[in-house]
Amino acid sequence: MSAKTNEHAPTVADTPWYVYMVFCADDTLYTGITTDLERRLKEHNGNGKGARYTRSRQPVRLAYYEEHPTRSAAGKREACIKGLDAKAKRRLVKNSADLLNI
Repeated sequence: MSAKTNEHAPTVADTPWYVYMVFCADDTLYTGITTDLERRLKEHNGNGKGARYTRSRQPVRLAYYEEHPTRSAAGKREACIKGLDAKAKRRLVKNSADLLNI
């Protein structure tokens, strides 16, 4: 008989989702979602697992991200951001950088 512990093992439900935008080498923005920003940036920058859009626009660099509790919430926000025009996306990036004093 094994003893029960009160330790909470991380589950998929505990993993935050990120909506992110990257600046591509051609100065365009790409928006996506992931659970691991560092891994996803590496994928976009050349290991063959990046999005088709970014493959010919490397290198990319992180411009913006938001954390969300579920994939559904991140997907909805991603759709909202993708619906913005380029000027509004750049304003979102700039405003977040201003808030962080970057």
